[in-house]
Amino acid sequence: MSNSMNRIVKPLLFVMAVIAISSCATMFSGKTQNVKVSSYPDGARVFVDGKDQGVITPAEVKIRRKRKVELAFQKEGYPVGRMQEKGKFNPTTCVNLLGFIVPGTLIDWGTGSIYKYSNSIHYNFGQPVEEQKDPTITKGESSKAVSRDNPGGTDLERTIIRWFFDSEPRGARLFWRVISSVPAEVKNTNESYLGTTPYEETRSFNILGLTYENSRDVTVEIKLTRPGYMEQVKRFNVRQAIDQQEISSFFDLVAK
Repeated sequence: MSNSMNRIVKPLLFVMAVIAISSCATMFSGKTQNVKVSSYPDGARVFVDGKDQGVITPAEVKIRRKRKVELAFQKEGYPVGRMQEKGKFNPTTCVNLLGFIVPGTLIDWGTGSIYKYSNSIHYNFGQPVEEQKDPTITKGESSKAVSRDNPGGTDLERTIIRWFFDSEPRGARLFWRVISSVPAEVKNTNESYLGTTPYEETRSFNILGLTYENSRDVTVEIKLTRPGYMEQVKRFNVRQAIDQQEISSFFDLVAK
């Protein structure tokens, strides 16, 4: 290699080495930091800057170093907890500052390595959300299910509903069945005979597994038949019927 080339290459290599070595915080601390996260009570899902970290407290998450980061803790039964963690000055950067090495300091600043977080972050959820979600539901009754083993044991079973159906012409036969979109809680049923039109009765919904919470996902199907006329079917949402204290309809029969 010629002397002129050496005069160009060696200083360039020296500058590159100085820059690489001088970015001390980036080299020794890295762009991210492992932080222990915990909550009271345990079992919260952790989000960093809105991104799910896929861990449940207590755990450890890798957080990118920067001036501040937003953390969220999500646990069923509690309001979502949010907190802000501010990055503190990383002492490792002092090596650059003391040496007046500007490139390394700029690298640390650009990568965020100039900041560091606390080694552990804790969030206290405080009081859980009240079970009561719907103001029309008596407190404590939202999840009590209808059961044949304890008849009349819930407000839902004691709620009397007016059943009324009529038709033109009258004398049509009425059948009803339960249609549930939550079959694990409330079973679908076969048709049962109610009576003939005009039909009126006051009674509760004796649907096993029914609660105020899942009643929105349950419907009652009413089928009306009469010889010489088209069969008619109508469906009624159970929660709406409970709120209205009534399930009723009029059928205008159509001849075949």
